[in-house]
Formats: sequence, C-alpha cells, structure tokens
Amino acid sequence: MAKIRSPHVKVGGNMDHGGQRRCNGRWYVATALAVLTSGFAQAQDYTYSLYGLPGLIDMPTAQSAEDAELALTFGHFGGSTRTTLSFQMTPRLMGSFRYSRIDNFLRPRGGDETFDRSFDLRYRFVDEGRYRPAVAVGLQDFVGTGIYSGEYIVATKEVVPSVQVTGGIGWGRLGSYQSFANPLGALDESLETRPSGFAGSGGQLERARWFRGDAALFGGVAWQANDRLTFKAEYSSDTYLRENDAGRDLFDRASPWNVGLSYALSDAAVAQAYYLYGTEAGVAVTFDINPKTPIVDGGTGQRPSPVAPRAPGAAADLSWRAQADAPDILRESMERLLKLEGMQLEAIEINPTATTVLIRNTTYIAPAEAVGRTARILTRVMPASVEQFTIVPMEGGLRTAAISLRRSDIEALEFAPDNSRQIYNRARIADASQIGTNATPIAGVYPRFNWRLGPYVRATYFDPDNPVQFDVGAELSATYSAAPGLTFTGRLRQPLFFNRTDEPRPSNSVIERVRSNAQLYVREGDPAISRLTAAYQFNLAPDYYGRVTAGYLETMFGGVSTEILWKPVQSRLGLGLELNYARQRAFDQLFDFRDYEVVTGHASAYYAFDNNWHGQIDVGRYLAGDYGATFALDREFDNGWRVGAYATLTDVPFEDFGEGSFDKGLRLSVPLGHFVGTPSRKVYSASIRPLVRDGGARLNVDWRLYETVRQNHDDNLVGSWGRFWR
Repeated sequence: MAKIRSPHVKVGGNMDHGGQRRCNGRWYVATALAVLTSGFAQAQDYTYSLYGLPGLIDMPTAQSAEDAELALTFGHFGGSTRTTLSFQMTPRLMGSFRYSRIDNFLRPRGGDETFDRSFDLRYRFVDEGRYRPAVAVGLQDFVGTGIYSGEYIVATKEVVPSVQVTGGIGWGRLGSYQSFANPLGALDESLETRPSGFAGSGGQLERARWFRGDAALFGGVAWQANDRLTFKAEYSSDTYLRENDAGRDLFDRASPWNVGLSYALSDAAVAQAYYLYGTEAGVAVTFDINPKTPIVDGGTGQRPSPVAPRAPGAAADLSWRAQADAPDILRESMERLLKLEGMQLEAIEINPTATTVLIRNTTYIAPAEAVGRTARILTRVMPASVEQFTIVPMEGGLRTAAISLRRSDIEALEFAPDNSRQIYNRARIADASQIGTNATPIAGVYPRFNWRLGPYVRATYFDPDNPVQFDVGAELSATYSAAPGLTFTGRLRQPLFFNRTDEPRPSNSVIERVRSNAQLYVREGDPAISRLTAAYQFNLAPDYYGRVTAGYLETMFGGVSTEILWKPVQSRLGLGLELNYARQRAFDQLFDFRDYEVVTGHASAYYAFDNNWHGQIDVGRYLAGDYGATFALDREFDNGWRVGAYATLTDVPFEDFGEGSFDKGLRLSVPLGHFVGTPSRKVYSASIRPLVRDGGARLNVDWRLYETVRQNHDDNLVGSWGRFWR
C-alpha cells in the first residue's frame, strides 16, 4: 500500500509561572509556524525501496515518509541482503542505518561473505506544488566503508492522479552506468575526480567523495492501482561493479530496467516483489510504525474519579478539625483511592486550608495524568475548607517538583472548553526540595522489598563472524528500599541457552580493553552477578540533586559513582557533574576483580529544545582513560517514544580505536502502553551500535539523576498536560 500523507497542525507551547500564568511568545510563534508550514506538507503517496528509503525499486524518489515514521525493511536480491531502519526525523529530513550481507565478497579470504554497516541522510528541500516537483538531496553510505557510497539529487511529481514520475542525477554508485562528466565540475575542477577507497578504519565522514566524479541519470514511474497495490518501473544508474567483477559474479546485470509491485498486507506491513537488471528476482518487506499514532485508540485504562464539587459556602466550615481521628481517616482514604488508580501515597500533610501529598506514580507514563487523577481524588477526600492542593511526584525517593492547584479551579474547569490549557495556566510548578518535609509518612511504604524471577534475553549485533548473538536464561532480581532514596539492588543471571561462539575472537584493541572483551564476560558468567549496589539519592538544595552508588555497578565494573545535578523545575537547561572510581570485574562476574582501575567522570549539559528535541553533551574522562566528549540528540514524544543518535570523539586516534574509527550509534525507547492501550510506565530501551570498541566507553550506572528528575519538570509536564483530565 502506498502511504498517503495529509497536512497536520499541532500547536504546543510553554507558559510562565508567575501566579495566574499566561502564554509566552513561544506559544504564539509555534502556532504561527505550524499554520504557515502546514500548507507545505506533501500530499502524495510513497513506497519503500530495496534500500529501505522512500523510493522506487533500487532508486530513490524525492518523497518523504510520514513525519516521525519508523520503518524496518528487509530486502534481498542478487546475493545481497539489506536490513534498513529508517526514521523520518522531521517532515523533511530522514536518517537510515543499514546492515547488509553480501555473498562471496571477500575474495582473499576464500570468497567469504561480508557484513557492511552504512548510514544515509536525505533532505527534501523543495515541496511539490501544482506545477513544481518535490526535490530532495541524499547522501548514501556517507559514514562507513563506502560499499554503497553515493549521492543524488532527485525530483518527483504526480503527473496524473495516482501516477508519480521520478528523475534524478546520481554520483558514486548511482553515477556508474552510462555516466558522463560531472556537471558540477563547471564550479570546481576538483569535483570531476572521485577519490577511491575509504579513510583509515572506516566509519568516518567521507566528505572528500561527496558529489565528486562521474554522474549518471536515473528515473522511473509508480502507479497506485488501488489502496493496496502499486506498480513500479525504473531505469537504474547503478552498474553493481563490485558485486559483478571477476571472482564475485553475484549476478548478471543484463539491463538497466527494473520492474515490480508493492502490496499492502496491512496498515503496518508491505510486501514487494521485483524483477531486476534483466536476470534477477528480488523481494522485500517493510514494517512501519509511527510513535505519534497509538496502536489502540482511546486506551483501555481505568476511568478517573469524577471531581466532587463543594456545596456553596462549605469552604468556611472548619468543624472537621474538632474530630481527633480526622487526619487518620483522610490519610487512609487518600491512600486507598490512589492505590485503586495505580499510585502510592508516600506522605501527606493536612492543614485547614491546604494539603500536600507526596505520591509515587507506578502506572502513568504521562506525568500530568498522574497529577490530574490525584487532584480529582483530593476533591473527593479533603474537607471543604481545603482550597490549596500541592502534589509532589516522587521518583526514587527524590521530590522532583511541587504542582500547586486551587480546588476551585479544578471544580470550575472539569467540563470547560480547553480545560487542560486553562488548568495549566492556573497551576504553579515549583521546586520541591523544601516542600513536604513535615509531611507524615504512610506506614508500610518503607522499608519495601520487591523481587522478580523470570527470563531474560541478551543480544549483541554486528560481529563480523556472527552478526546476531544472544543468550537466554533466568534472572533473579531484588530491590530493597530501606528509606526514601536509599535502595539496595541485586541481579543474578543463569544462562540456559546461547548461540555465541565457544571461543570468541580475541580482542585486537591496542588501548585498555574495557569493552572489547565483552564476549569473555558472557561466556564465563555462569552464573553471574550482573549488578549488586547500594544507592542513595537526595534533594541536596533548591534546584540541586545528589546521588551516591556503590558496589558491582554493572557487568564489567564495580566501584563508587557520585553525581550532582543542577536542574531548576522551570528551566530547559540542566547541568551535571559525575565522578567515579571503577575497577574492572573478573570475567566470571562473581566477587573477584582484575588489576585495572580508573577514575572517570564527566561534566554534562542537557537542553530541551522546541518541538520535542533534546540534546546532551558529556565532556570528561572515559573508562579506557581517554578524554573527549559525547554528543547526543533525541526526538522525544509525549507518549514515551524516543529516537536518537550519539557520537563520541576522544583523544584516541582513529587507527588505535580500530574499525569504525570512533564510537557512535542509535538509541530507541519504546513504551509498552503504545501497543497494549492500558497505562504503563514500562519502556523498552535499546542502543544500536555498529561496533563495540574500547574508546569512548562509559559506566552503565542505574538511576542517573537527570532522567530521574526531569520527568516531572515543566518542560516535560507541558507536553503531557492534555492528559490531565484523563
């Protein structure tokens, strides 16, 4: 099925926090930009190519996927299998990571297959109009060994309903058939020659080759016969020279023409079949999902308690104070009703006209939903004289924010138009370090012991000898929360099955082997204590938080980790400082250590940009003793999805780092609630690293402060505030 894009207008913003809050300038600018740019959204269909990009068959088009769409494509033909993960980062910009297997490629090694990693970027810089085609520019395999390296400029236009025509010019691989002198050579003669090979150990930006050398034309047509079936034909400018030179002979390229069809199996799965280059059959399947579109519409969670309005004049009645056991009754009622909605009351302070509750949200990934449900319950429990509600969400024993609401606003706005925005304007969100310090703790909340026995699956990817390796086993984990912020954690694993090699390839690292011996830890950890720590987190001062963690911090290192974070509730900026002493653990992951030890640490800066983009910079010393910085950029969604990328550059030379040249990768967080429809805070997180080497390695420590506290800060609350009344 071809995907149909339609314009969307999404308005969001931020507010100031002085008393009766008002919209600031960012709200109006965001609104104006959304209205202006909505008219530029392309209204045309698209399919994915064998490269896992919006395209025809083997050639790209100028079309873009739906904003935020994630697509996973498996394609095969002519001895090549490509697995591509693509993400439409913005309405115009797409990024892709590809892992390919090419048969009979490494001739000096007896014709072994090769496994290649590559990254693509493409940007649609001209939108389709009535007479104007969409135009995009792309970089293919711009970070890697260059097997698929190529660049292109392509235009696509719908000429009649359901028929799109594409034409483009390509360089590199895409400029290898019926090529001609580079027209860009008129600007600079150096563009007429394309350097061969790749720099160093691969993995670097190959800027010296971009848009250089001979060029060639390509093009094609797509016809959407119905809402499921699309026919495609193209003229390819790729000679497949490497795949078909003497000794490899993967297939016979007899023609530049390719034909095929695409058929939608469902809204999220598309199968494709092709006849390529006059001799080969090819197949592909694409699975796509959009974090902005839930699988289950509406949700199936428990409905919230209705607001209980007070009778006129009841707010003046303070007679309840004469009842000696009134505070106990109110505490018990509040605790019981919160538990019914998946939350825990940790402490409560009740005054004649105000109350403060410290809650632990274990159910709702949208923090505003937990706040809204708590506020509704307060209207049902608290005496009529209590006008001011202050709700303090707790995370790991930390008081993360204080959200203050007037009861009369809650009563007046429950059914008002635009009630979410209005209640947000009237709320006050402040630092909570001094809030609730006199609250009465709820009996039985601390100490608290939880344990779990269940299966685990651990996988590693992209090893040249065995690209997908995994082990499956049983895991016993336990957590003892002795007091707010003080937590003891243990995790014991017993492997039961694995497909890893018995004798893993020895590390060839020339720097300290802090990560490249990972397979030895997997092989010898039978059983393994993967984590055994004591951690204390605390509110240090207004806007400041602290953490100390000691023990077996992760699979490969033990020691002591300390951290301080400055993060004002109303600020987009956060600053942190982490200092660690770490010693390398024995391969069996029990109680012994190896000789290597290191002091490592980082200064970190975090910033929440507009449009749900989040940046992070960490500067400092890494586990191998190298110094440098890690740069990360993520697109976050209010429902818990997160897609991002990172890169680490240190003083380790590229040739000493080894294959890949420097550490880089993608990361993905997927919320369970997106698929099941019921509220859940469970999120599956994964990092896709083309290679695991020793340079730029950091400790894997639980409960780092920034991600813990920011969940309930203003920049995160505003995005989910539409769920306040859910």
